Amino acid sequence: MSIEPFRIDVPDSTLDDLRERLRRTRYTGALGDGAWSGGIDPGILRGLVEAWRDDFDWRMQEARLNDYDQFLAEVDGHRIHFVRIAAAGSAETRVPLLLLHGWPSGFTEYLALGDRLANPAAFGSDARIAFDVVIPSLPGFLFSELPEGPLTRPAIAHDLHALMTTVLGYDRYAAFGGDIGGGAATWLGVDHADRLIGVQLLHAPFPADTDSVDDAERAYLAGLERYDAADGGYSEIMCTRPDTIAAALADSPAGLLAWIVDKWHDWVDGDLLTTIDRDALLTLATLYWVTESVGSSFRQYFDYGANPARPPITAPLGVYLSREPAMREFPVSLAERAATDLRSFVRAPSGGHFLGLERPEATADAIREFFGSLV
Repeated sequence: MSIEPFRIDVPDSTLDDLRERLRRTRYTGALGDGAWSGGIDPGILRGLVEAWRDDFDWRMQEARLNDYDQFLAEVDGHRIHFVRIAAAGSAETRVPLLLLHGWPSGFTEYLALGDRLANPAAFGSDARIAFDVVIPSLPGFLFSELPEGPLTRPAIAHDLHALMTTVLGYDRYAAFGGDIGGGAATWLGVDHADRLIGVQLLHAPFPADTDSVDDAERAYLAGLERYDAADGGYSEIMCTRPDTIAAALADSPAGLLAWIVDKWHDWVDGDLLTTIDRDALLTLATLYWVTESVGSSFRQYFDYGANPARPPITAPLGVYLSREPAMREFPVSLAERAATDLRSFVRAPSGGHFLGLERPEATADAIREFFGSLV
């Protein structure tokens, strides 16, 4: 399996075309009764589009991203992009660590967190443990290619394990993530538990069987169903008609931005534009646009039905629970039934779906504490 250095280099013509499309954006009015009640607030979208067109400096962001060591590795016939941040200093313990993003996100979500984990002394943290951080773009996302066959969580886990062991040569490693990346991490903890130091999740795992539940679990699952009924339209579309919505988003950068920002708004803990730096959102949107990967990022939704029931996770498991609406009241008893070795279950005091970006210091501390207890 080959590996080669990689740098981001977007052609000027691609950026010129993007700005021209943004200049010709056509806006719609809101159908909902209040801001965000029917989707993205049109005023917020207009402000972001204008900032993307007039103020956003992609070349500065591109140079910042290229300060990180990036690579393309061939895994089973397709290429996986990843960032590698080597552990710095003279730490007593060095731990190889996968940081795994979800949707709609990318490797950029975990760069600030990766810096803190790889070089704790630079951030005034405990320098006795440092991490060799690997942040892949999941298959079909940004610079990573889609493999052949259904893109299931076990298939993603297979690729990630090959990346860490066959390509990078680690004997044992740790995994941290949420959303799709967290789902793949749970399968690492099933299929490759003997090579896992442990798994830590932002989104707690469900057991395969939720037919027999107690009153607290039943109440939580009923609340989750109500929340999904209001929030899950995006998922239903991508599970059933991904090519249709992808055709629209691949042609309209404003539409692509709206599709992404709608979910970031719903899932962060707090006001979006005070919690997340505006340029972080525009950098992510630009990466999706220039890689033309929004459609391929839907593949794991469209293939979701091909996922098998997951056996209990046998690798040591920790949960650092996001405070987003779908997770906030998650009963620890469900996680206990999803794993045979649940070592910790901590409810984050703040931070939502993108906790590593929203609260990088606190998340780095939680990662150090959990994996430090395992090595």
